Amino acid sequence: MWPTRSGDPVSDHINGMPKYVVSSTLKDPEWHNTQVIDGDVVAGITRLRESTGNDILQYGFGAVSRLLLQHDLLDELRLWVHPLILGHGSPSDLLFGSAPSVGFRLVGSTTLSHGIIILNYVTDKILE
Repeated sequence: MWPTRSGDPVSDHINGMPKYVVSSTLKDPEWHNTQVIDGDVVAGITRLRESTGNDILQYGFGAVSRLLLQHDLLDELRLWVHPLILGHGSPSDLLFGSAPSVGFRLVGSTTLSHGIIILNYVTDKILE
């Protein structure tokens, strides 16, 4: 959806910003300004954090998020709670998979008009 949208401030901003995809199969991303991180993901993200000086935003939560938590590379977590229940899934599909114990503190929340709630958390180490 985003790569084909343009002409408004939000889509133009997202299309213009650098994007990084962790993948072992994607070689030539079609979306402008997209680089693939493959191989040693921890080293790749560590280099990215050190080189940009900017925040890194990750959408979704899964294996990469857990890897970031294991290596103390996740500072902020934004959870989007959708008013929807899926009729199937497995424990690996859920937020609560195998990951280190990490404390988070709520620093903001937004409720959208269609019922989605965005919860912003930071790790406790950020607040120390």
